[in-house]
Amino acid sequence: MGGRRQRRPRGGGDADRGAGAAAGGQLVYGQHAVREAATYDPAGVEAVWVERGRRDGRLERLLERLGRRGIPVERVQRRELDRLADGGNHQGVVLRYSGTPARGEGELAELVAAEPEPLLLVLDQVQDPHNLGACMRSAAAAGAHGVVAPRDRAAALSPAVHKTAAGAVQRVPFFQVTNLARTLGQLQDAGLIALGAAGEAAVSCYSADLRGPRALVLGGEGDGMRRLTRERCDGLVAIPMPGAMESLNVSVAAGVLLFEAVRQRFPEGGDVG
Repeated sequence: MGGRRQRRPRGGGDADRGAGAAAGGQLVYGQHAVREAATYDPAGVEAVWVERGRRDGRLERLLERLGRRGIPVERVQRRELDRLADGGNHQGVVLRYSGTPARGEGELAELVAAEPEPLLLVLDQVQDPHNLGACMRSAAAAGAHGVVAPRDRAAALSPAVHKTAAGAVQRVPFFQVTNLARTLGQLQDAGLIALGAAGEAAVSCYSADLRGPRALVLGGEGDGMRRLTRERCDGLVAIPMPGAMESLNVSVAAGVLLFEAVRQRFPEGGDVG
């Protein structure tokens, strides 16, 4: 599974038991991310660790629901949660999750064939898991049909992505592909128009046509889109920035483009649900 963390036991006592139980699973931490995973895909939850002595009404109600499903809940010391979350802000709870795996090229083709006007967010070399999570959240909020990224040199569905996405991982499918340029070609063959975001582009995203089958392509935090990805795009668009900054964070840029697409698709401001 993409983003799966493998754990090996170290230390002793309770820590040894918790680490052994987590081995081979994907660990999701933070109360919001844990609640979202447990709410939208409870069948994927395999085990939960919660800080011993912690008193939190919402968390306790969640644990009761999981307990009724037969999911083991273990009370452990905070240092064990610190270790399981690898220093992340776990807020007193970590769960092992086996659901929502990344999907592949075949499933992407099936989705595109099933949607009359697919809207995809394509991310090239986005390596920061927090940026991927924020992009996933924007994609889910905008009603995009999927997020596509390469398998190599890109973030996968790690616990940090789950936490930042705040439930979006369960709401919008995430596709990992072997060759992004080739995948863009296949999407174009299926009728999608690929528009890449580039600061030097002569066409504003507000004047570009973002209706119909579209793949909105953004590059990573450092070098942006790779050459082959850029060359594969049908066109390039820019986000006008009258201020002093030369570029936007990729997740912010993704939100701007996605919601401009929403505005164009629903120009009267009607029901978009």
